[in-house]
Amino acid sequence: MRILRRLSVLIPLLALGGCATLDNIFGTQAAPPEVPLAERPVEEPIDANRFMLASPEQTVVGEPQIVFTTETDTLSDLARAYGLGYDEIIAANPGINPWLPGTNTPIFLPTQFVLPNAPQRGVVLNIATKRLFYYPEPLEGEPREVLTYPIGIGRVGWETPLGETTVISKAKDPSWWPPASVRQEHAEMGDPLPAVVPPGPDNPLGTRVLKLDMPGYLIHGTNQPYGVGMRVSHGCVRLYPENIEALYPLVPVGEPVMIVNEPYQFGIRDGVLYFQAHAPLADDTLLPEDRLQAVLDAQHDVTGQPLNTHLKDFAKELAAQPDGVAVNIVQYQPDEVMARVRVVRNVVEIDPDAPTLSEIREMMAEDDDEQAGEPEPSL
Repeated sequence: MRILRRLSVLIPLLALGGCATLDNIFGTQAAPPEVPLAERPVEEPIDANRFMLASPEQTVVGEPQIVFTTETDTLSDLARAYGLGYDEIIAANPGINPWLPGTNTPIFLPTQFVLPNAPQRGVVLNIATKRLFYYPEPLEGEPREVLTYPIGIGRVGWETPLGETTVISKAKDPSWWPPASVRQEHAEMGDPLPAVVPPGPDNPLGTRVLKLDMPGYLIHGTNQPYGVGMRVSHGCVRLYPENIEALYPLVPVGEPVMIVNEPYQFGIRDGVLYFQAHAPLADDTLLPEDRLQAVLDAQHDVTGQPLNTHLKDFAKELAAQPDGVAVNIVQYQPDEVMARVRVVRNVVEIDPDAPTLSEIREMMAEDDDEQAGEPEPSL
């Protein structure tokens, strides 16, 4: 029943025109009629990293998009070009071969985000959605904005910790001192590491580092961008090189950092209640059903009333197949997303230095991240 399982047959289905709605049942809204993809204008993609907040109550940003592939596109290419991580685009496009999606295949871009349920200040990391949110201090009289980027996080056994911390130092072009545990792991795999990895293309910290007041944990770039959006690190948080370079000058030393774990999220924009479900982490300390029930019990609708049984049941249905897509749940039907999705221009550029398919697979299989060593600030 989910939205994106229809993508393999999206064009013929949309060509039929409108979709069934549940008007006036439980007081729901009618979904706008679907327009066939061929009749929709091809628009410029949204900036998936920067959004203005119209009011303090707004907790949903962005818009869903669809792009058609070229012969050489991979889902990793599309994720990076449109501000997404690997797991985000995979979850939103079940059944699509990530390395060989084919020519002219519609790919759903889940570029609508529910903001974490945390104070809108400093850096907020939601490890369940694998995204970073940054709230710069607004100028007096100016609206607040939020920047958001996909992140790679700690894999099972090397979890990224939760809690509050601060940025205590910054470094450009850092050296990396692999900790003893990481050196031992690499040695056991037959891939010994040097005591110090100098700045350069072989440095897994990339070109920028924000050191947290959690010993051994960093927010940094990477020399393996295809791992962004996955659980690949030894606990640190990695960003695409272009994203950490954009974020680095904005975040001062002393900036607060909040790390949360929220796979199930409600948000409001323009008086509409949205629900977004990501797959809970495999090593989550709470059972998914318990975490979901706690969120449902705490949530109110836009009138301030507790959620009724029908809204709760629909949210549970969406959570059962988590694809990271923000759904207007008062319409009681996932197809409302397809009715409002934007068709956008393909902006993927062919990179002559990009790794080959076999190299990408090898990098993903190695899972040989870094990253709990101390960075050395360049002088």
